Amino acid sequence: MQRKFTHRRKFCRFCADKTEFIDYKDLKGLRSYVTERGKLLPRRMTGTCALHQRELTTAVKRARNIALLPFVEK
Repeated sequence: MQRKFTHRRKFCRFCADKTEFIDYKDLKGLRSYVTERGKLLPRRMTGTCALHQRELTTAVKRARNIALLPFVEK
């Protein structure tokens, strides 16, 4: 017997919550979009829309420059 897998559509969490902007000071929220090596996760893995992915990258880069997030995890 073969199983039929239905892929669940990924959705943008920021659009669903209707967030105004992505805050660079929200470290818990940003860490879920960064790997343990410190790389940003792509849109195809997280499901964020293009607009929020761009805002997310700028927020992570700002947090890195202020030293809230590390550039590379050890």
